[in-house]
Amino acid sequence: MAQKRVKLDREAFSCSICLDLLKDPVTTSCGHNYCMNCIKSHWDVEDRKYSYSCPECRKTFTPRPDLLKNTMIADLVEELKKTGLQAAPADHCYAGAEDVACDVCTGRKLKAHKSCLQCLASFCEKHLQFHFESAPYKKHKLVEPSKKLQENVCSRHDEVMKIFCRTDQQLICSLCSVDEHKGHDIVSAAAERAERQRELEGSRQTIQQRIQDRKKDVKLLQQQAEAINLSADKAVEDSEKIFTELIRLLEKRSSDVKQQVRSQQKREVSRVRELQKKLKQEIIELKRKDAELKKLSHTDDYNQFLHNYPSLSTLSQSTSSIHIRPLSCFEDVTAAVSEVRAKLQDVLREKRTNVSLTGTAVDVLLLQPEPKTRAGFLKYSREITLDPNTANTRLLLSEGNRKATVIRELHSYSSHPERFTDFWQVLSREGLTGRCYWEVERRGEVSVAVAYKNIRRAGRTDECEFGYNDKSWALDCDNNSYTFWYNKVQTPVSGPVSSRVGVYLDHSAGILSFYSVSETMTLLHRVQTTFTQPLYAGLRVNSLFLGASAELCKLK
Repeated sequence: MAQKRVKLDREAFSCSICLDLLKDPVTTSCGHNYCMNCIKSHWDVEDRKYSYSCPECRKTFTPRPDLLKNTMIADLVEELKKTGLQAAPADHCYAGAEDVACDVCTGRKLKAHKSCLQCLASFCEKHLQFHFESAPYKKHKLVEPSKKLQENVCSRHDEVMKIFCRTDQQLICSLCSVDEHKGHDIVSAAAERAERQRELEGSRQTIQQRIQDRKKDVKLLQQQAEAINLSADKAVEDSEKIFTELIRLLEKRSSDVKQQVRSQQKREVSRVRELQKKLKQEIIELKRKDAELKKLSHTDDYNQFLHNYPSLSTLSQSTSSIHIRPLSCFEDVTAAVSEVRAKLQDVLREKRTNVSLTGTAVDVLLLQPEPKTRAGFLKYSREITLDPNTANTRLLLSEGNRKATVIRELHSYSSHPERFTDFWQVLSREGLTGRCYWEVERRGEVSVAVAYKNIRRAGRTDECEFGYNDKSWALDCDNNSYTFWYNKVQTPVSGPVSSRVGVYLDHSAGILSFYSVSETMTLLHRVQTTFTQPLYAGLRVNSLFLGASAELCKLK
């Protein structure tokens, strides 16, 4: 209880301005006590208003009161000091260099608790009380302590800026509104703040939605990375198995060839050895016969010579003639193996078996925006040619297989299962993935299309015609209008009719766009879907008159 009483005594003899024990205390006519220097400093600030108020109760005085030292209170304060219980606010309540200081405190200032946009001053918790106790001050706008209150004051008229000029996009005061901003679109700063706050909340919602979208994209990319890793690991494992089997097959074939050659070698050498043996025996026999004949030739006895000659002159049957094979008798084997090697190399070099990842590269970058200019599109231009094996026999291909023209007589193409038999259509030789751009120059009624390779070719059914199934997308172009077709669904398309149509494909993003190309590019139709296979550029000539044509343009 004693400690509580001492605390009340301190508050009773403390200056409400500096919050310290009174120094040279003075008392106003309204009964409140202040340090003489504190109240004088406070009124010095109010000199320009020619009226003076009590910081406690806000009672005003005119003229400025003459204040005298209150000796009774001064003595009581001195007596209180002797007790050694003078208190001061804790250090953490004082304003530091980085803090906003109370504008009312004198001497060592306390930290501001709030700033007032009407008073253009900052107040500690003690000096802020009259904003809660006095009716006029309750309407003031209090904000977090700020060192930038003077930025709310008009530098020209020294008045608080409470108006916003939308014409000039700046804060102004009431005098500015009737002066240089007269006739402008002006609203209260509070109204503009409310409007901007709504926009801010909308922006935040957009940002939050974008954050969620990007999180989903990150998750999808993570899943895609995992799928890529699994697919790549499986491809490596499978290819290793296949090539191991192929190597084993080649090794077995090599062993078989080696065994066959050695077996043939053994037989041929055995045959040669047998012939050698016979020939050597024949040589011995011949030498013996030659010796006997030589001996007989030296016999002088006529009777003996004539008697022995018939038996010695008869020669035994000679060995058949020997046909010596050339030393290169096994070169045919080398040639045959070389031919196998050449065929294997040809197979491995063919595009359909060449292990190339260019057509299956995974684009995991963030989706690129569609180009805005023709120059931007040309960065993705592709050299595309038409596949003669797919061309209908009423179409003549020319210009390096880039142009298809309707002809009277059926063209003598060879029979091929990929040929369109009933519709005057043709597909490109190249499969399209990634980002691609090409242009088609037409004469007459033409359909510019893309299709999967497994689109049906034979017969006059919807499964074969571009745009009438789920394997193709087609833009019909005639002399007056455009029409887009997919899976037998017709979509009218508006736009300037031109003889040239540009096609932009972003395969991984599932975007297919058609443009009318003249001096400028105009978007005709855009498709957003998911492509599950590589696409092939397609052309269909719909005109009945001869000479109608469609050509894939050279863009580089």
